[in-house]
Amino acid sequence: MHKRIMDNSEALAAFLAKKAEIDTALARLTALSGNHFDVDPDTLNWGHVGTLDFYASQLRRITDMAFKEGEHAE
Repeated sequence: MHKRIMDNSEALAAFLAKKAEIDTALARLTALSGNHFDVDPDTLNWGHVGTLDFYASQLRRITDMAFKEGEHAE
């Protein structure tokens, strides 16, 4: 019996599309961070800190999964 060769071209295309989506999001976040998240230092308040804390917690969830850290540690 011959092994059937699996064609993963559709999965590869979908993977690369998602990677491009992530790369775009990261570039946008990097640019926003470079602009201090569009917050004027003269009007900065604790609400801005809370917003960044939320952003950081969401990114930490992603990095913990990607790097098998935190609750995803093996």
